Amino acid sequence: MFNQLPQVTKNILLLNIAFFVATLILNKQGIDLELSLGGHYINSPFFRPYQVVTHFFMHSSTNFLHIVMNMWLFVMLGSFLEKLWGPKRFFIFYIACALGSFALYNVIGVLEIQSLRANLAPKFNLEQFDYFLANSVSFNANAAQQINDYLFSHHIELSDALQTYIFKCYTPVVGASGAVFGILAAFAILFPNTEFRLYFAIPVKAKYLVTGYVLLEMYLSFASNVNDNIAHLAHVGGAIVGAILVVVWRKNDRVNFY
Repeated sequence: MFNQLPQVTKNILLLNIAFFVATLILNKQGIDLELSLGGHYINSPFFRPYQVVTHFFMHSSTNFLHIVMNMWLFVMLGSFLEKLWGPKRFFIFYIACALGSFALYNVIGVLEIQSLRANLAPKFNLEQFDYFLANSVSFNANAAQQINDYLFSHHIELSDALQTYIFKCYTPVVGASGAVFGILAAFAILFPNTEFRLYFAIPVKAKYLVTGYVLLEMYLSFASNVNDNIAHLAHVGGAIVGAILVVVWRKNDRVNFY
């Protein structure tokens, strides 16, 4: 079965697996690839330009279902789209959805970090603290201790606002979910009446299932849930870019697929 996968789908699958295995191995050495290769907000002191690309090959090392579900949907639907479009168009589509996902994810987060900075700047030397975060804190298991030691030595109180600021700057987004949502959106537009089995039992047409899923993600993007660590806006961003690309590409082809 693996040998029958089209080339781009196979290579992306292998890259995701390789990054996941490397994450597990290096975690035991005290190196956290999720933090270094995951995508931080672009105005975070922890942001590095390469994260724009590396983040969508990373997955949670503590939630095995994260990579399993993403890669299952990717292989099942992505291989179909690659055979339909060809490798070049599919590769462009996948990367565009992943980048669009990261862009929308940043919109709200960047504004939230700016607002927190405006609140914290009058209370202590925030520029110096940002410099410390960007240049002295390592992407490893000792990062939290390094930050606590800095705050203690500089007599800085860990207020709620500062705690939120550190959390938003430090916590990365990882996973191929944004690109996968783009694939879901494309499949629902091209094959709207194809039936999926919800919970492996309930037949639901693609156009209803994917639309409902994206609307739920939009709602959860703005719902207040402190225990929710899913980047819902990234999912929505990927779906929007995927839908736009399919609509543009279909301008001269009005054939509907089922």
